Amino acid sequence: MPVIENTMMILLLWAVLGYLIGSIPFGVVVARLMGLGNLRDIGSGNIGATNVLRTGSKPAAAATLILDAGKGAVVLLLARNIAGEDAAQIAALAAMLGHCYPVWLKFNGGKGVATFLGILLALAWPAGIGACLAWLAAAAITRMSSVAGLVAAAASSILVILTGYGIAYLLCVVLTVIVVWRHRSNIARIKAGTEPKIGKKG
Repeated sequence: MPVIENTMMILLLWAVLGYLIGSIPFGVVVARLMGLGNLRDIGSGNIGATNVLRTGSKPAAAATLILDAGKGAVVLLLARNIAGEDAAQIAALAAMLGHCYPVWLKFNGGKGVATFLGILLALAWPAGIGACLAWLAAAAITRMSSVAGLVAAAASSILVILTGYGIAYLLCVVLTVIVVWRHRSNIARIKAGTEPKIGKKG
């Protein structure tokens, strides 16, 4: 019984740590540090790299993309190296929830695609590379970041199986559901034909 309690406590601690790191709103921080104003008042008001790009600063958008992906990867790798695979997946899920629902921004955060891709690259790098390629292909064809993110997320569950990382399947399914849920308004605009293209305001 004490062993089970200790295990649960360790997993809980990694969940809390993952959430706190994941909830750091790097888009907001980068925009302010680079003098781009309040990201919430720009474009869609989202805190992700796509909306940062609408400020006209590609370096700021790139920094946001790397930092948002990096926080997911770092959390997973730390947990895996210190506490094992179960803790890694719990911490990764918590980081994703932190990014999408950060306590610092009244639980209104990003869409989660960059953080998801960072998690996937750290979790199962061949699948992560495949998902990034799927994102690039969808973005090149549609010029819509939302479509690219949805395609990459949807592909992840298949990719982890094809690349021999079936242990990550359930986590990928849950993360994909979160990504789809966070893109509800985008999906409605895609259907209406009003979804803005990459780099455009809206």
